[in-house]
Amino acid sequence: MRLKRIKGLILSVLGSAWVFAACGQPDGSAGAAAAAAPAPDGEFSIVCTTFPQYDWLREITKGADNVSLTFLLSSGVDLHSFQPTADDIIKISACDMFVYVGGESDEWVEDALKTASKPAAVNLIEMLGSAVKLEEAAEGMETEEEEGEPENDEHIWLSLKNAQTLCGGLSDILCEKDPANRGIYQKNTESYLKELAALDGQYKEAADNVAVKTVLFGDRFPFRYMMDDYGIEYYGAFAGCSAETEASFETIAFLAKKIDEKGLSHVLITESSDGKIAKTVIESTDSKNQDILVMNSLQSATGKDAEGGTTYLSVMKDNLKSFQAALGKEGD
Repeated sequence: MRLKRIKGLILSVLGSAWVFAACGQPDGSAGAAAAAAPAPDGEFSIVCTTFPQYDWLREITKGADNVSLTFLLSSGVDLHSFQPTADDIIKISACDMFVYVGGESDEWVEDALKTASKPAAVNLIEMLGSAVKLEEAAEGMETEEEEGEPENDEHIWLSLKNAQTLCGGLSDILCEKDPANRGIYQKNTESYLKELAALDGQYKEAADNVAVKTVLFGDRFPFRYMMDDYGIEYYGAFAGCSAETEASFETIAFLAKKIDEKGLSHVLITESSDGKIAKTVIESTDSKNQDILVMNSLQSATGKDAEGGTTYLSVMKDNLKSFQAALGKEGD
């Protein structure tokens, strides 16, 4: 089944607890003051849900000493299974700018913002507009029971082209909301966009110089935006937001047959995979000698990773190596 949450009930409970805590204190009490949690004078506070947007804003706001950045999913919990705590709701309510993806996994945000009158809420899917794709079950992927209307594919950050659009949009909002640092934001953004464009060019070069433009994931497939950017055909066991972990015999057989037909020498998995499905697919091929490569979907990065030097660009550069190898072109 899809990775959904009982969002309404949980947010209702959190909201009730929050209201009770705030209303249970006399006016002017320490509890009431904590509820408001105002930022220090002059501080511009930003709360981000996922790592990519957090790291983009780290780059854009670099050198702006008054900016405070919070990475909400810093424990590494997957976006699809995140449940906000009462403390998370308070952080959102108190910040100046709240940035979230805006897909089905963020349904909790609407309720959270009902208690938050201060922040400028930035929905990245809305910012992308017509560039957003619908989640799909491509040929051979297992479909889930009780599928409703197609949802937007949330993995927008896995396109370097999207990243450039979103970073430009976030910078514009920052310049409007915190004009004192406009010069810093514009300079940082210009530099960062050049880095993103250069890496985008390397991906395009890799895709343009191979005969077989096909990748196969023995896993969930959250990389549709990336593969579409460079005209790469793709196969996978499940769609990107699927919660399934066991593939059927039919799925395994289909993927193994595609490997044989296309002459693929690698099977891809995401960073959180145990590799069991990929190994089973490989054992079902004629040659049984394909290598397994990892591509990082940036869905499990933690605050500790960020402090240790992991960045959006560093991960996407590592992904480029797997991308090149999967297409039969070794990287530099």
